[in-house]
This record gives sequence, C-alpha cells and structure tokens, in this order.
Amino acid sequence: MKTYPSIFNDVIGPVMRGPSSSHCAASLRIGRICRDLMDADISEVSVEFDPNGSLATTHKGQGSDMGLFGGFLGWEAYEERLPEYLQAMEEAGIKIKIDIHPIGATHPNTYKLTLRNKKEVRELTAISTGGGMIEVIEIDGAKVSMAGDFYQTLVYVESPGSIVPFIEKSMPCDEIAFRQGKSNFIEVKANKFLTDELCKELLSMDEVLFIKKMNPVLPVMSRKDLAVPFITCEEMLEYNKDKNHELWELAVDYESMRGSISREEVFEKMRAIVQIMHNSIELGLKGTKYADRILGPQSVGFQKQMSDKKLVEGDILNQVILYTSAMMEVKSSMGVVVAAPTAGSCGALPGAVIGISTSLGLSQDEMVKAMLAAGIIGVFIAAHATFAAEVGGCMAECGSGSGMAAAGIVGLKNGTLDQSLAAASMALQSSLGMICDMIADRVEAPCLNRNVMAATNAISCANMALSDYNHLIPLDEVIETMKKVGDAIPNTLRCTGLGGLAITKTAKKIEAMLAKGEEERSKTFFKVC
Repeated sequence: MKTYPSIFNDVIGPVMRGPSSSHCAASLRIGRICRDLMDADISEVSVEFDPNGSLATTHKGQGSDMGLFGGFLGWEAYEERLPEYLQAMEEAGIKIKIDIHPIGATHPNTYKLTLRNKKEVRELTAISTGGGMIEVIEIDGAKVSMAGDFYQTLVYVESPGSIVPFIEKSMPCDEIAFRQGKSNFIEVKANKFLTDELCKELLSMDEVLFIKKMNPVLPVMSRKDLAVPFITCEEMLEYNKDKNHELWELAVDYESMRGSISREEVFEKMRAIVQIMHNSIELGLKGTKYADRILGPQSVGFQKQMSDKKLVEGDILNQVILYTSAMMEVKSSMGVVVAAPTAGSCGALPGAVIGISTSLGLSQDEMVKAMLAAGIIGVFIAAHATFAAEVGGCMAECGSGSGMAAAGIVGLKNGTLDQSLAAASMALQSSLGMICDMIADRVEAPCLNRNVMAATNAISCANMALSDYNHLIPLDEVIETMKKVGDAIPNTLRCTGLGGLAITKTAKKIEAMLAKGEEERSKTFFKVC
C-alpha cells in the first residue's frame, strides 16, 4: 500500500516531552502498540538492542527507556509524569530486562521486544525512522509493516480458511492479509476496528484462536488508494502552473488531500501547533530548571545582555537566537515542545518564524502560513531523505530545520514561491555533512549551538533568496544529495556518542559527572521503593 508523509505526522509534530523525538516519542508509540498487543496486561518485557546500532549507547540518556516504558503504561508523549517513569513501572509491577547483543538489525534504531503476562508471550520488532515516526516490522515472527496510522485488527488463526473473504464481505477494509510466523494471523487495516458483533462471529469459528486490536498512534490517518497532488518540488511547480498559489497554499492543498480533511482544518491544526510553540518559548524565557542536564538556562543571560544593549546590534537576529535558545531549554527541562521536525532540532524553526514575526509585529495568521510553507519543504525531505540523526547525522535534523525555516521566512517577507525554494535549497546546501556528536548522551550540546546556527543560517539564506542569489542546485537534487551524504557519514558520527565532541576529554568528564548523579538518584529511588 502506497503512503506519503503528512505535515502533521512526519514533519511538524508530535507534541511531546523529552530530549529526542526519534527516541522518546517514537519509543512511546512503539510501547503503546505493545500495550494493545498484550491487551493492556504486561508483566515482563525483554528489550534487545544491537551493539552496532544507535540505541545500544543512547537508549538511556536520550530517553528511549522513558518513552518505551511510558508507552507500556499507556501514557501520551506529552504526559507530565514521564520523568517519573521508573517509579511508575515499579508501581505497575512490570519487570524489564535490557540485553545488548547482535540481533541482525539493519536499522540503527531497532527495538526487539518480548512481552509476557500470565496468559501469553508475544514478540514485536519495530524501528524508529525519525521525528517520532515508527514502523513495526515483525509480530510473532511474521513480517508486517505498521506505521500506526490505521486501526489494526489481528485475527489469530490456525489457518486462514475462509476467514479473509468473510471479513472482506462483512466490512470495508483498507488492507487485509494473511501473515505467517511463529503464530499466524490475519492483519486487517481499516479506519475503524472490526465491530464487536463481527469479532463475536469470528471467535465462534473453529479456525479463529483470538483477536487483538491496536489503536493508531498518529494524528493523521492513512487509507487505501491514498493520493497526493505532488511529492517533489518539480511536481509541485507543474501542479501550480495554472493556480499561482503561494507555498503555504500548496502545503494546504497537499495536506488536505493527504489527510482527507478540509483546507480550513489544515490551517487550524497548524494554528494550534503555533500556539503550543509560542507557549513553550514564553515558558523558556522565564528560565527553566532540571537536574539531569548539562546546561542551565543560557537564554536568561542572553536576554539580560539584550536589554542592556551589550550585544552586537541586530535586534531581529538576537530575538531569533533568544527564542531558539528558550525553546531548546524547555525541551531539555522536560517541558512540552513540538518536534519540528525533531525534538533535537525543535528550536530553529519556531525560533526563527516566531522570533521574526514577533519582532516585525506580524499576525498569528502570518506565522501559521510560514509554518505551513516550512511543512511542505519538510514533506519533501521526509519523502526522499530522512529526519533521523541516526541515519543522516545532524544534517537530517538541524539542517532540515534550517531549510524549512528559510522557506517560511521568505513567506513572512512576501517573497515569491521560487525564492522560498531557493532559500530552502541554500540552507540545506550549507548544512550538508553536519555530524551528530552529542556530549554525554544529552540532546543539549552542541545541539543548542546548532539550532541557533540553523535558525541564523535560515535568515541569511532567506535574505540571499529575497535578493535573487542564484542557488544553482534545485531543491529536489539537494535533498537527494542529503540522502547520499547521510549514507556516507560514519556510524560513529551519527548519534551514537562514539565520535566527534562526544569523545573529547571534557565531554567524558561531564559524562562521568552525570552518571554519578544518576547513580545517586537511582539509589534514592530504589531506597524509597
């Protein structure tokens, strides 16, 4: 079944807490699916990570454990209790064992899970693909492909017999298929679950053993015969020949068709996201606190220096730096942010768009339009490259955020469609090959610096595009190059903590200091428990 990125699934979202969307939000979604697979009854979980992947070294510090365990508990990605996940797991009586050994994983973010309760044992393998997106690739030894964008009903059977045609006649389905593994089941994807009445009929049949229902975890659903008006810049320009739409309007056209929702609903969904972003920035400007992090609230000092006129002049630029920093600090203190396109790069896009809009006195509608324009650039990146630093380095995260922001800024200044695409192209060209080498496995440094760089690079590229600088390489080709460059970046420089700044002498001292503090907190926790 063909599917396409959604602005609200893949690009701007989810609304979440935690340092990393590909670790926290994605693992939480995987955990939610596991919970449904076990009928909300989990007593033991075995988690296996491959030593050659990213999760072997980052699952704890970047929040994979927190997200996964929160999912087992049925929490949302923005749940306030997420930092207390260990205590909640203890109270729920769920035992966890984590093993790191070769599992033959071909993706760096692979979760191999064995779930148990008193009645059954189920197995599930899933991957985090970037920006909070996931794919379940195996259940009970059977190959599947589930992104969490359908209502999934699994009908476990001895043999398919006449079950498939019976289901097809009983209700409309987007996809139905027989899956063979250690256990056999019929997988039904639809816009709703099989009805209780239909399930009762199925369970009365000799071939049917039991039925599992797994809820969607994405905000925008997919469907059979899903179509979009375009999926590359070249196709978008062809589509726009007789329409003369601005970039934000083309984004609305795309998402309206992709999600089967009205143009008004698309606009209002983005307005709600802009409001969350604005609230996060306001929270960050007040100063943030959190024990388990490297950096304190850097933006507080920056804000004072701004007001005292002690910085190099450039009011809008400094406002963007301030807003970007504030957003990143909220993320690092476990506040609510929007992954845009990821949590690790959540500062650049809103920092640039909201910072500039605030400085210029623009309306919220103008911010929404700019964010939509950024969103469609992100769709092209999601479709043809990646947002996952584990796959493409920081180029995939801050680089993408910079390209998206550059297009949005051009819109704020009433630039043309061609200028928006040129700005995105130049910003992405400036980010090619940027590595991911987080210090002490915390998504703070050099992440804060790079978000600021991404935002300020977006301003520069937007101004160059508004001045009709020649970007030379079309955006489609730059995105294609991103994919190739990402594939060429060594594993040690792709969010593993095994290279770059992460292995400097000072970084190792910081890591040891944090580990000691974490050990003390763990002792206190287990003493209380």
